[in-house]
Amino acid sequence: MSATVLKLTKSEIQKLRNYYTDYLLHKNVPYSEFSAKKNGVSITAYTSGKVLFQGNNAETEATRWGKPAAASTKTSGSLPANFASLAVLGSDEVGNGSYFGPLCVCAAYADKEHLTALKKLGVKDSKMLTDDQIRSMAKTIKELIPYKLLVLQPEKYNEIQPKYNAVRMKVALHNQAIRLLLEQIAPVKPDAILIDQFTPEANYQKYVKQETQPVKEKIYFVTKGEQYHLAVAAASIISRASFLEELDAASHTLGAKVPSGAGKPSDELAAKLLRQGGMSLLKKYAKLHFANTEKAQKLV
Repeated sequence: MSATVLKLTKSEIQKLRNYYTDYLLHKNVPYSEFSAKKNGVSITAYTSGKVLFQGNNAETEATRWGKPAAASTKTSGSLPANFASLAVLGSDEVGNGSYFGPLCVCAAYADKEHLTALKKLGVKDSKMLTDDQIRSMAKTIKELIPYKLLVLQPEKYNEIQPKYNAVRMKVALHNQAIRLLLEQIAPVKPDAILIDQFTPEANYQKYVKQETQPVKEKIYFVTKGEQYHLAVAAASIISRASFLEELDAASHTLGAKVPSGAGKPSDELAAKLLRQGGMSLLKKYAKLHFANTEKAQKLV
């Protein structure tokens, strides 16, 4: 898969949005204006003015709108040129945008020997894999490389959410997963730590200072981190597999399909749970601060 980046003005990005109106994706991508997919090409426009085109025809689609600013063969300007071949500890999270299910954060370590095995396995962005592929691949990855997985269940999430906003919560979990994995692989030290960026670096640093054992050295931040190192891709797959397993377990317990995301099916299931057991039941399975809770209450 290739990728191409354009740097556009706000008015130009609005033209893109209008053009791709029928192809918009309703998903929450941090710091983005919109996401869309047309003819196999994914388009993500960021608030910074950068627009990322991904897919086999990414460059062709991008040239409709201007001259590419960067290609997928180049790493982020903040990363060393040989970053993809370094021994890296990467972290990513899944479940942040889903009303039901936990928040899963994973840190994974891949050295040069691991990279060969991960490439052979076909490790890549979890969003490009089917759920069945993710489940199967995660099992193999767990046997190949060191990792640390943290799963914050909805009931605990709801308990700490008033004190920890969504960003601070993720900072705390990423920091803890990274710290625990560093302890696990010691005395080995990674060449770098790469966090799939979910908030500006300054914001991350502000919150991590509030942790009792902050990890601060050799940390890089970049969106779409799985494109820059397989450690992040592996962490993403492990997190996603865990999230899917948790949804399956909840579905089995409740006797109803527990959906991912935060759409209408989530509202309807939440309303059903409210009728069955009130808020005390719902809080065990859903992140209550989402707007879905109010929508479900109206349905009831």
